[in-house]
Amino acid sequence: MRKANAAGPRALQLRGTSAAWRITAALLLQAAWIVPVAAQQAGAPTPVAAPAAPAAGGQQANCDVSGEWSSRSREDTEDRVLLGTNLGDYTGFPLNDAARQFARHWDASILSLPTQQAIPHPAQYIMRGPGPNVRIAKFVDPTTRGFVGYTIDGVYGRNDRTIWMDGRPHPPDYAEFTWDGFSTGRCERGMLVVTTTHMKYGYHRRNGVPASVKSKMTEYFIRHGTEMTIMQFTEDPVYLEEVLARTLDFQINPGQNVGAPGFGFEIVDEIASWPDGFVPHWPFGTEHKEFAETLGVPYESTQGHKEAMYPEYLAKLRQMMRDAGSTPATR
Repeated sequence: MRKANAAGPRALQLRGTSAAWRITAALLLQAAWIVPVAAQQAGAPTPVAAPAAPAAGGQQANCDVSGEWSSRSREDTEDRVLLGTNLGDYTGFPLNDAARQFARHWDASILSLPTQQAIPHPAQYIMRGPGPNVRIAKFVDPTTRGFVGYTIDGVYGRNDRTIWMDGRPHPPDYAEFTWDGFSTGRCERGMLVVTTTHMKYGYHRRNGVPASVKSKMTEYFIRHGTEMTIMQFTEDPVYLEEVLARTLDFQINPGQNVGAPGFGFEIVDEIASWPDGFVPHWPFGTEHKEFAETLGVPYESTQGHKEAMYPEYLAKLRQMMRDAGSTPATR
């Protein structure tokens, strides 16, 4: 009796354990059968919505370009670093006939007129030279402390720029036009994209290539650590046959002196012998051929025709040079 009584609880324990395993297995099999059926009946799960892109304004920190930036004029050095390029050098521009006529008529001596001496560089040219060494700084709302935009200080003539990042629209066409224009920005794939309108009448290059008030400029500020490239696309239906595309390079320089170039403009009578009302100019019909002759290239190739902007033009240029019996001058 004692052995039978001793074995009883052990047998009950084994039988209980076996029953528990059978119940667990049955539940697992039932779950394996029910879940696929339920999924088929319910259809595909609802996809998770992708995060919304940042709005035009607000906190946009993924395209920060603030800092002290020194210009690296590795291209167009003669134009951007020295005293400007040559008359008659319109290479790289898609000019129309009106722009060519204006440029050929323009005389650099016009900058000696008292009305012209204190004019800052226009927005279409402001980031190209000379320099500039600039400070790009964020500014915030004084009450909410929310990010509002950027300021760009240090350009020639203190034509300092403001880039609004708060989503505000551009003003209507009848609003005031200024030397720096009206700029709004947004972040796009890590780049700061800036659109500028309402720019005053100016120039695209410091040798008479004009820029009209109908110009619209789109800039891509592309930062790579301590380096930054600005890609400019300028539309000008008055003077350009195509979009003008140019690049600029900058390097971070925390110790630079931005200064205030042109802050102390002083207007004087530089050439007293000019009669009242005289405006320096070249007569209509003037053709500035010195640049083409110096390089030994056909005059037509330097006059800003849009086809000359593309590599395919090289074959035509070589043919014109063969026909003219000329060769490029060695430098």
